[in-house]
Amino acid sequence: MKKIGLFGGTFDPIHNGHLHIARAFADELNLDMVVFLPAGDPYHKADVKHAAAHHRLAMAELAVADDPRFAVSDCDIIRKGATYTFDTVQIFHQQFPTARLWWLMGMDSLLQLHTWKKWQTLVRQIHIAVAARKGDNLNQAPAELHAWLGDALQNQSLKLLNAPLYDISSTSIREQIRQGHIPAESLPESVARYITDHKLYR
Repeated sequence: MKKIGLFGGTFDPIHNGHLHIARAFADELNLDMVVFLPAGDPYHKADVKHAAAHHRLAMAELAVADDPRFAVSDCDIIRKGATYTFDTVQIFHQQFPTARLWWLMGMDSLLQLHTWKKWQTLVRQIHIAVAARKGDNLNQAPAELHAWLGDALQNQSLKLLNAPLYDISSTSIREQIRQGHIPAESLPESVARYITDHKLYR
């Protein structure tokens, strides 16, 4: 059975921390493919510190080019209106009906999972991998998730990744660029070059 990981995010910009956790996602779960899913444009006003969806998509495509397990999808960009994980998962089930799908999220998202659209149906349709920061733990989970968490850990449809997160944030990168410095150590070389060429985040 093919195993496919889905990794949604704003990726504004995509950075080495994203790639590091995606590699851990693929390695620890033995995935055949990880699909990066840049979000659509949530910005209703022009803000020079953010990049439009087509730029974020292009940067993601550049960033993943060196790993044959990685791909990028524009499915959350081309859909109109609000995009929900539940709907994205249905699209991938239609595209890969025999595959086992995994969704990558941070611990902060997991602790809010009970607020997501159709979450109880969602967790029956997809496996979940969690990228946790140091100090994160499931003891912080709200009561609404307790029964599901116990079952999911036991049947291994929920996996906590071992790889530590890199201390890199897109917010910090945008701020450094705004101040005139591109933090090359935090970005794939191709992405840093794209940001310079397109004068992003100035």
